Amino acid sequence: MKFIRTLFLLTALSMSLMAREQVNVNFSNLSVNDFIKLISKISHKNILINNRINGTVNFVSTTPIYNDELMGILIAVLESKGYTLVQDGSIYEVVRATDAAKHNVKVLSSNKKPSGSLMVTQAIKVHNANVDVVAAKIRYLISRTARLMTMRENNTILITDYPKNIETIKTVIHDLELHKERVIKIIDLKHTEAKKLQSRINEIARSIFNNRVVSENVKVLLDTNINGLILIGNKKNVAILDKLIKKLDVESSVKKSVEIFDLKNSDAKNVLKSLNAIVSKQVFSDPSLKPSLSANEAINAIIVVGAPRIVKGLKLIIDELDKEKYQVYVQARIIEINKDNAENLGVRYGFDGAALSAAGLYSLAANFGGAPVEGVVGNALANSIVGSAATSGFALGAAVDFLETNGASKSVSNPSILCVNNKQSSIYVGKTISVSTGTVSTASGVNNAATTYKREDVGLTLTIKPRVSSNDKVTLDVSVVLENLLSKDSTGQPVTSKQEVKTEAILRDGESIIIGGLVKNYERNSLSKVPFLGDIPLIGSWLFSSKSKTQEQDNLVVILTPYVIDKSEELSKLQKDLGLLAKMQRSYDKKVFKELKEKKLEAKSDAQP
Repeated sequence: MKFIRTLFLLTALSMSLMAREQVNVNFSNLSVNDFIKLISKISHKNILINNRINGTVNFVSTTPIYNDELMGILIAVLESKGYTLVQDGSIYEVVRATDAAKHNVKVLSSNKKPSGSLMVTQAIKVHNANVDVVAAKIRYLISRTARLMTMRENNTILITDYPKNIETIKTVIHDLELHKERVIKIIDLKHTEAKKLQSRINEIARSIFNNRVVSENVKVLLDTNINGLILIGNKKNVAILDKLIKKLDVESSVKKSVEIFDLKNSDAKNVLKSLNAIVSKQVFSDPSLKPSLSANEAINAIIVVGAPRIVKGLKLIIDELDKEKYQVYVQARIIEINKDNAENLGVRYGFDGAALSAAGLYSLAANFGGAPVEGVVGNALANSIVGSAATSGFALGAAVDFLETNGASKSVSNPSILCVNNKQSSIYVGKTISVSTGTVSTASGVNNAATTYKREDVGLTLTIKPRVSSNDKVTLDVSVVLENLLSKDSTGQPVTSKQEVKTEAILRDGESIIIGGLVKNYERNSLSKVPFLGDIPLIGSWLFSSKSKTQEQDNLVVILTPYVIDKSEELSKLQKDLGLLAKMQRSYDKKVFKELKEKKLEAKSDAQP
């Protein structure tokens, strides 16, 4: 059975070969139209000629050719003249080559290999590349009279050309597709942060691949959702980067520790801000060494995650930032001194009581000087609280007390405030007044207007910001604002004044500073009358009494005395010592006032003849 089948195939093949006849063709200066007729007779094909084609054909053959090859020669001749053949059933028609696509050219399916000599139309699907870019690259391969168009919607090239040209074009496109073939690789990272590794892989890719060749480039995309990288490029290069990523995605050799630092004296939020400022300026050879810092405000703590040696260094910084801060206990004494009363008092006692400036008040205090308070307690107190300013401190206090005792001054307020180093604190002493801001009519009519008011604070505002330089020295930034209610204008609105003093002073522990220059001027109405007679109706007010109006001036003086506290437990000791100091001040005042009265009496007796 097998032998018979083989014999049948051999017989069929021999008959097929015998069907191809060989002919000897050799002619010179044969007109194209006659050449078409000759080919028609030899090939036994019906050819329709609608146009006369000028020109001649020369063909030289040294060996016989097959009769079916004559059609290829005819088409080559016609193409040189701008014509070609199209088949319509059993008839072949000579048409212009540029119009061949309009004459029912045979359409081949995209997967069929083109053959023969006649023009055909075929759609070529382009993969992994832009159809317009591919068409631009292969356009030079088509024949002069071929037609080519692109369909972007399905990335396809539609071409009408000779089978051999189409086959060549398909081969080139196939090679381009293989060259441009790109793959996508998604790589999940287990140990490394994807964002950090992405930058390193991009640097490596730029170093090992030729960036000028588009097909060599590999895109490295970041996916934070899976902590992974997406590689897009040709298969070979993607595989290279894939191996590198797997080698780099290893667990860090740097051991990290977690430390929680409870803060005792500082605010965690402010400490974290300082630490972040320090860490951000550091350069780490390995990015994984950079510590992670956070603050927990609920427990007022700093949480540090990092290498042990880095954490150890941060601990030293945190300890320094969390040191107990200096505190400054400021005693304020706000007094108002009447100028006229102070002058009269100075005349009576023979000293410059009218000098109400800071220097003048110290000058007045010099009249109250003397030996320090005696006794063991006095000496110890002088050394521990007021230091070398013991004598001047007691003398200043005695001068102020003397003015108040004799009616030349009055105490406005004696507040005390505990300030944290480099933190602003303030004291306000005053009252709140109503100031009219306008009138609103609620309805038509005269009596339906409502007046609106706002509340304004009028008084003394004392703002202090201490800056401790050592255990016994402190710099005070002081601001004093004095607002006074002077009178009312014609509309009933209050008239106020505002005076402000800002200064900075460096004081020793327990030393006092006097801030003056806040002056208040006003008018005082007084009534003088003869006892009993001045109270007689009508006559008494005309004959036995008199009214006068005088200009008065009050000077507001603020005395500040700071005490530096480096430890919290010293505050109670300071308050105890200040209680002793107040007691000793009263003792000092009593002694000095007695001496002043005695000197005054002696001066009077010496003055009498």
